[in-house]
Amino acid sequence: MRILGLVCLAAAFAFTGLAQSGQPFLGRWDLTVTNSRDSWPQWMEIAEKDGHLDGRIQPRGGAVRPIVSAKVEGGHLLIVVSAAGRSREVDWDLTTEGDKISGLQKQGENSDTKITGVRAPDLKRPMPKAWTPPEALFNGTDLTGWEPIGNPANNHWTAKDGELVNEARGSNLRTTRTFQDFQLHVEANCPNTLPDGKTQLCNSGIYLRGRDEIQVGSEGGTVPSHEMGALYGFVAPAKEMPLGAGEWQTFDITLVGRTLTVVRNGVTIHNKIEIPGITGGALDSNEGEPGPIFFQGDHDPGMRYRNITISLPKN
Repeated sequence: MRILGLVCLAAAFAFTGLAQSGQPFLGRWDLTVTNSRDSWPQWMEIAEKDGHLDGRIQPRGGAVRPIVSAKVEGGHLLIVVSAAGRSREVDWDLTTEGDKISGLQKQGENSDTKITGVRAPDLKRPMPKAWTPPEALFNGTDLTGWEPIGNPANNHWTAKDGELVNEARGSNLRTTRTFQDFQLHVEANCPNTLPDGKTQLCNSGIYLRGRDEIQVGSEGGTVPSHEMGALYGFVAPAKEMPLGAGEWQTFDITLVGRTLTVVRNGVTIHNKIEIPGITGGALDSNEGEPGPIFFQGDHDPGMRYRNITISLPKN
């Protein structure tokens, strides 16, 4: 029994050693990835599960996904981000210093892509006791207060009959102002037919602070966290509702810190849930900073938005 006890104790120490070796890397990280051509935001969460390191990564676009594997060697966190398939396997080699993280992304012989980041802020704030009266963000007649993201020549958003209309696939559209905590009202119409009569999967999104997407439309109905009203990739709506393609849908969104409530057509589909991190398509990973409201225009054409108002916490 004494020998068995020593074996169990040794196993416990081995488990503790694993936990301690990964300790500096545990938690959520807001990342910026840079190479010689471009720079883009990403997000990472590292946790312990069953005595091993586990985690998930938010890539540049698309939904958050689990890492393939992770281990710590010589003070370095070595992650297989994606396995070899059509392209070469992607690996990250990271080190930490306090609340900062840095390292390299390696893909085959290519290792010129750098990763930097900081611990994601908690963003724990009390709910405001009062809000300002709703203020219009769209005047219904022109794009005053709005600007395309990226190449202005690729912008196909226009003001028409009191609506913001995306006439063709092109630029996303953002507010020129930025916001921290707010109550946002938006009405959206996601068509499933094009002017030529062809059908489409209407697909757009409302981005909060330019980082967190509330899905508008559908990606086919097979993944609930990719469907109408979802916090894209992270949290599916709590209640299943019809898509309502071609019909006006109302969204009333309250965002305070990381706490999100979304009411769609009078039904609460997210009730004070936590936003874990940025979603795909985010403008940056600076979660602690104010950001714009923006609408996706780079997916399907024909999206219409109207009655866009915002209320801010009263001082």
